[in-house]
Amino acid sequence: MKKIILVAASVLAISCSAQTGIAHETAPAPYHEKSGTLYVSATGQVSQAPDQASVSAGVVTQAPDAASAMRQNAAQMSAAFKALKEAGIKQRDIQTSQMSLRPQYDRENRKAPRITGYEVRNTVTARTEKLEKVGAMLDALVSAGINNINGVTFSIRDSKSAKDKARLEAISAARIKAQAMAKAAGVSLGKVLEIRENTGGFRPEANLLQVRAFSDASPTPIAAGEQTLSVTVNISYALDQ
Repeated sequence: MKKIILVAASVLAISCSAQTGIAHETAPAPYHEKSGTLYVSATGQVSQAPDQASVSAGVVTQAPDAASAMRQNAAQMSAAFKALKEAGIKQRDIQTSQMSLRPQYDRENRKAPRITGYEVRNTVTARTEKLEKVGAMLDALVSAGINNINGVTFSIRDSKSAKDKARLEAISAARIKAQAMAKAAGVSLGKVLEIRENTGGFRPEANLLQVRAFSDASPTPIAAGEQTLSVTVNISYALDQ
């Protein structure tokens, strides 16, 4: 009678052990951190009028010899510098950006090209915060002997506040998008896991430079327009099941 009881106890122990082993084998796989993550991207934009402009202009002179070409160029550039100062441009805002002297060739005989003269290019960049005077600056430069205008560039000195506004707009748009996606999927939006930002520089929307013949009656018309700064954010959210 005692032997039968011991055998039954042993069988019960084996049965429990087997059931425990089966339960362990069928347990769900560990939770993967990316299985409950939502990734969204959104862009915020802010438009702002530029508050400074840079004019790039220069003098191109040609002469039979290098010394003459340099003297002529120097005389015309001196007049251009004087015109800029008379237009109210400060010395610290005037900078020589290019200076070159190159020979010119007669290439009729390709095997033995002949130097026929020299060309000097001298370019100056002038910056101003008075945009209403840009047209007058161009006219003054032309009247002083400038014969090569490369263009006018408008820019914004301090873009921090515009960038902050664009960032807030992007983050707000990203959250709205994430909430809509989570609701459609039947889950709840959790905490922010990561935020990455990509900032684009200001780009012109309507910068217009109209150059016409120099006239004493009215300055060359210039329209600065607006520039747009964009900030794109990539945000990952946890999802609450």
